[in-house]
Amino acid sequence: MALSSSLPVTIFLCIFFLSVNANEVTVGGKTGDWKIPPSSSYSFNEWADKSRFKVGDLLVFSYEAGKDSVLQVTREAYEKCNTTSPKASYTDGNTKVKLDQPGPVYFISGTQGHCQKGQKLRLVVVTPRNSASFSPAPSPSDGPAVAPTSGAAKLTSFFGVVGLVLGFWAFF
Repeated sequence: MALSSSLPVTIFLCIFFLSVNANEVTVGGKTGDWKIPPSSSYSFNEWADKSRFKVGDLLVFSYEAGKDSVLQVTREAYEKCNTTSPKASYTDGNTKVKLDQPGPVYFISGTQGHCQKGQKLRLVVVTPRNSASFSPAPSPSDGPAVAPTSGAAKLTSFFGVVGLVLGFWAFF
């Protein structure tokens, strides 16, 4: 009887603690506004270069629905601010995009002229396995590698191990 009641607890704890590795990351940081940068001295890429993105993270774009949008695009479309054939298009005003594979990812505003004024984002996604130690160096046209910013990846791995131990303890 104890075996059947502890199995769901074990499964829940394992899933909970292993899912702690994913983060919701608000584009632009604490201000969190997806809009034309207020000055030429600020860019979304500078913000992204100071952040860490790994497979499974969710990017959160906040903007005024109906007046702006987010387009996920290719590198070529990013460089040319081409809005005609995006990989994905979002218009809801509170867009959450799951980063589902490693490598460079590109976003631009879908509003005419905004991309040319700096409303664009390039970032590099790393695999969770590598996120605690290093970032893969992108090609020179993709920009600088993202440097580690904290021990958060090691901490979440610790919680994953604790979850497994607690799960097995509850099981037996």
